[in-house]
Amino acid sequence: MFGGKKIGFIGAGNMAEALIRGLLKAKLLNPEEILASDVREERLAYLQDTYAIKTFTDNCLVVADSEIVVLAVKPQIMSKVLDGLIDVIDESKTLISIAAGITTAFIAGKFPSQVRVVRVMPNLPVVVLEGASAIAAGDHATRDDLEIAKKVFRAVGRVVTVEEDAMDAVTGLSGSGPAYIFLIIEALSDAGVKVGLSRDVAQLLAAQTVLGAAKMVMETKEHPGRLKDMVTSPGGTAIAGLHTLEQGGLRTTLINAVESATHRSKKLGQQ
Repeated sequence: MFGGKKIGFIGAGNMAEALIRGLLKAKLLNPEEILASDVREERLAYLQDTYAIKTFTDNCLVVADSEIVVLAVKPQIMSKVLDGLIDVIDESKTLISIAAGITTAFIAGKFPSQVRVVRVMPNLPVVVLEGASAIAAGDHATRDDLEIAKKVFRAVGRVVTVEEDAMDAVTGLSGSGPAYIFLIIEALSDAGVKVGLSRDVAQLLAAQTVLGAAKMVMETKEHPGRLKDMVTSPGGTAIAGLHTLEQGGLRTTLINAVESATHRSKKLGQQ
């Protein structure tokens, strides 16, 4: 699927593991075509034992033997990591960065050659292969580079393509969004307990309700407002509950949360 190209992960945290698992499950790559590096030897031993991939403590060894390089390190150490790769990265590599707030221009500016960078904002549900990822091309990225990034992230969920200046908005919505949904599920579960359900039953019902509602939006492609109307009968229970949510400002609060997270993402990028 990648024309015999190997993929190397710089950083072997949860996101990297999710991508490795997704690529292998989708049979896009064989274990021997995946490499990973990290400073934590116990983490590398776990990945090697679990997925039979090649692991290294030296980032340069991974890059040297990979045509596709996924930069999966924290934004705070990205500059230092890139400084250590100056001698092994050139325009022959496809670089995919998943570091929040780090622009393609910043990464490309670290190297003398015109390196090809694709920026991706995935979210936590990639861990269960149900992620939402947005990709944006850097100045020198080719159509093939974008297709490679799409294939990688389709293995762990859904993918959209955006302009890079939309990445902060993506971070505010889908990047941070799982936290909002976890809070909603927790609140619904607490509500179930308050009205007499056991915790286990309340949490299962809350989580499955969110999952089912989301699946209906995705599969029917109906506007959420229309689907909401399908649940609300005149003088019924759902409309009574919706009235309470509107009184509490749920809609405005969620909009404000996405806006606040977007502004924060912009500030982090500037820093």
